Amino acid sequence: MIRSLLQSWPGLLGPSDEQAMWRVQTQDDPAAFATLMRRWQEPIRRLCERMTGDHHRAEDLAQEAFTRVFARRKDYQPQGKFSTFLWRIALNLCHDELRRRRRRAEMPFADEGDDGECFPLVSHEPSPATQIEVRECAVKVRDALQRLPSHYREVVVLRHYEGLKFREIAEVLDVPEGTVKSRMAEALDQLAVRLKEFNPSAGASAPRTQTAQCV
Repeated sequence: MIRSLLQSWPGLLGPSDEQAMWRVQTQDDPAAFATLMRRWQEPIRRLCERMTGDHHRAEDLAQEAFTRVFARRKDYQPQGKFSTFLWRIALNLCHDELRRRRRRAEMPFADEGDDGECFPLVSHEPSPATQIEVRECAVKVRDALQRLPSHYREVVVLRHYEGLKFREIAEVLDVPEGTVKSRMAEALDQLAVRLKEFNPSAGASAPRTQTAQCV
């Protein structure tokens, strides 16, 4: 009943992302832009952190992503999803950052003091022993993820952490859906191998199991 009432008065829910972006594009509407930032700043920050492994740099990259959204507002295609436009801009920034690091021969890993909380893996309250195990698993996956080539890492992040469908990821990356699926399969294989390196005594099937539990 409540849902049907809200749907009958869309204004109660605020504009959709696409409606808000249209106002930004055509009217330079600051309130509409603030709405988009409020909705998307945290997902974009998470994406940048998982792509770069750097909490502080992720904050800067997220801000830059929205700066570019506004600067490129005339390039937005109204028939497309705003989220696709935004994910693509943010990923391009992350790739630029990683290329700069390679040129400076820097390792793209998070600080050792990072506690891994940027990778929420459970939604319930586990026992203390389980919390320790999950935290250790999160740290291992974080490090393994950072060692993946960026074109594999982005697929894992968008699929497993941000919940995008394969079709949506294909739109963001502008590649066929089959390419996304093959990259995901290869990424999980590589993660399984790297997780096995962290635990050499595990059985042959353990890395895949651990990957499925942690990613």
